[in-house]
Amino acid sequence: MTAKSIKHYLQFNDFTLEEYGYVLERARILKQKFKNYETYHPLHDRTLAMIFEKSSTRTRLSFEAGIHQLGGHAVFLNTRDTQLGRGEPIEDAAQVISRMVDIIMIRTFGQDILERFAEYSRVPVINGLTNEYHPCQVLADIFTFYEHRGPIQGKTVTWIGDANNMSYTWIQAAEIFGFTFHISTPPGYRLDPAMVNESSRACLREFDDPRAACAGADLISTDVWTSMGYEAENEARKAAFENWCVDADLMAQAKPDALFMHCLPAHRGEEVSAEVIDGTQSVVWDEAENRLHVQKALMEYLLLGKLN
Repeated sequence: MTAKSIKHYLQFNDFTLEEYGYVLERARILKQKFKNYETYHPLHDRTLAMIFEKSSTRTRLSFEAGIHQLGGHAVFLNTRDTQLGRGEPIEDAAQVISRMVDIIMIRTFGQDILERFAEYSRVPVINGLTNEYHPCQVLADIFTFYEHRGPIQGKTVTWIGDANNMSYTWIQAAEIFGFTFHISTPPGYRLDPAMVNESSRACLREFDDPRAACAGADLISTDVWTSMGYEAENEARKAAFENWCVDADLMAQAKPDALFMHCLPAHRGEEVSAEVIDGTQSVVWDEAENRLHVQKALMEYLLLGKLN
């Protein structure tokens, strides 16, 4: 693989709609193989390095199990236990690590760290989460929507809560897939205009009232009020977000068959009520499992390209 042929997945708009169509179909096929206990090892003897600066349950498990199911191996690296945690330059670490493995997933704080690493990597780099974007999660969410309701094009997705890495990724997805994205956040926690491209404005609507944002929605999604790295703001955020809990009243504003999603972990009684997350419209467990399958499709595509 030459440097010019390396393809990374650092944010959602790194792929075209046509590429997403392929990856989503591969995810469907790979999930079916998984359900049928069918052995499929296209990445035999390939190694995935998983670099974690932010801890995780779902990201680590889904990538580690995913590469194993494809015939490869995973190496877990916590920055606290490596030279990265002792001040080794990102650029040096990228050149060393990428000479020893076939693909790299990084879960870190700043998007700039990820991009600097990818610039010096000899192998594909995947964004496992940054403060700015969470493309693997939104990819899993869209796949889950396809499973339950079909194509997301022309639909309305509503985000209730913080303007965070999920919401910025949903905005990119809305532009690529052609759906409308509603967002309602408390004052002081709204979208940063510098993070939203002008071309995305056509598919984006911002609301002060969360009930209005949910009106006619096909999907309502939320996240914890205090993301990792913002723990010092926890009490202030609880007070600010008090009226932004996704409960039965908010779900009632959406279409009768609207789905509810949450990237987890969830705090029942804060950002979502128990009756919603544990109710019939919730697909959070399918959503969580689907991280495994879309990431398998993603790794397969980045390493092997399109398969006949």
